[in-house]
Amino acid sequence: MKKHIAMLLAALLSVAVFPTSAYCEEAEQDNIVTTKHNAVVQEKKLDYTAQAGTMFLETGGETCEIFFTAYTLDGVDNPADRPITFAFNGGPGSASVFLNIGALGPRRVDVNEDGSAIQMPARMKDNENSILDLTDLVIIDAVGTGYSRPAGESALESFCGYDNDNRTFGDFIRQYINRYNRWGSKKYVAGESYGTMRAVGVCDYLENTYGLYLNGLILVSSVNNLGAVEFGNGNELSYATYLPTYAADAWYHKAVSENFQNMELEDFLDEVRSFIENEYVPALFRGSCLTKEETDALAEKLACYKGLSKAFLLEKNLRIQLDEFCSELLKSRKLVIGRYDGRITGPYTGGSVDDDSNDPSGSFFDLSLNNTFLDYVNNELEFRAEVPYIFLSDIEDSWSYPGKTGICYISQEETIRHCVSRNPFLKIWVLCGYYDLATPFYASEYVYSHLFLNEDCEDNVTFTYYPSGHMIYMEKNSFD
Repeated sequence: MKKHIAMLLAALLSVAVFPTSAYCEEAEQDNIVTTKHNAVVQEKKLDYTAQAGTMFLETGGETCEIFFTAYTLDGVDNPADRPITFAFNGGPGSASVFLNIGALGPRRVDVNEDGSAIQMPARMKDNENSILDLTDLVIIDAVGTGYSRPAGESALESFCGYDNDNRTFGDFIRQYINRYNRWGSKKYVAGESYGTMRAVGVCDYLENTYGLYLNGLILVSSVNNLGAVEFGNGNELSYATYLPTYAADAWYHKAVSENFQNMELEDFLDEVRSFIENEYVPALFRGSCLTKEETDALAEKLACYKGLSKAFLLEKNLRIQLDEFCSELLKSRKLVIGRYDGRITGPYTGGSVDDDSNDPSGSFFDLSLNNTFLDYVNNELEFRAEVPYIFLSDIEDSWSYPGKTGICYISQEETIRHCVSRNPFLKIWVLCGYYDLATPFYASEYVYSHLFLNEDCEDNVTFTYYPSGHMIYMEKNSFD
């Protein structure tokens, strides 16, 4: 994974340098601790400064305290000589622990090669694949997660929702850049899961509001069209976009037909893509107009790809939702497969894989991260807070999207096209895990094949695939 980061960052081009703004004194409400550290990254010892704490922010007539951790390389005379990357997880409602001590930061949780916990609580180690040698880092928690909270008379609901969230993150990024004199630096934004939707929204907000143009977006386990990943009445798209990930998970568990099992995964998935585009999507749109013979033939093929019985597929009218697939694939073994990572299995305990109440891959990684992060922040970064750290909140229940009335699926194809059209220097890197059922990779392929960029910008988007689940960085064979 590190070599891909180096290649992509090296390829991203610079934008015009903004005028340097005067340094602003920290607001009285800020609570930021600065410490000095070193770590071995790519076999080189790096000295760096860490900041951990809350920055007071006024945004959209509301006030809040944003918790962040920043890592900046020491010994740099001119900040403009160093790129800077702002990163966050998603949810919405997830703190940014995962990208911080799982992937990007100079210190990483010590886990087994498959990403599972070695011990409880886990321990930290130097992150040999941190991108601190390439870029300074600022990792941000959304209001209502981590230690980020509304301030003054502001209510949490004021920060929930697509537009409000984009504005809050965009205003924080502008304030940080201004305060720490980073206008001349190359600027990147990295997001994971819903954080990729936020990254695109923030990019658009910064361009429109401040004329602040980014050099690149790094989108980990991307989701930029909710209609491509949500099952609902009248929405046929998600049945198609999930199929390649269903097939990959069935292939991994040796549940597909023998001729496909003997294929390399990438070749098998090309076969599945062709089936979707030439047979499955037309069949979904024809609905009950299919003849019995056509329906039987399609069920036969789907059974070979998905590892499910033909009878079950016919019962479900060829349309399999996430929960159904996860519980049915290994039903004969009395196992369910995970949403975050379809390779991970566990016993059925009631509840839903889709809402995480019965996802065996959910706690698989949390065991390593949660307590370890608190120990890291308290003892290595020396920041302490009286309020609890919220790893995962329920703010998604209050989340709103622009123009939402009833069933509405926000999509960002037009937003991405506008961002790239306004700023042809903007590069977008999409990272996908083959076994990720939370944000299926074919849904991302669908989004980026519908941007309709001008020819001179078509190379601005790059895809990289990993034999992993949702958190591609947690296991060694993908992270290295």
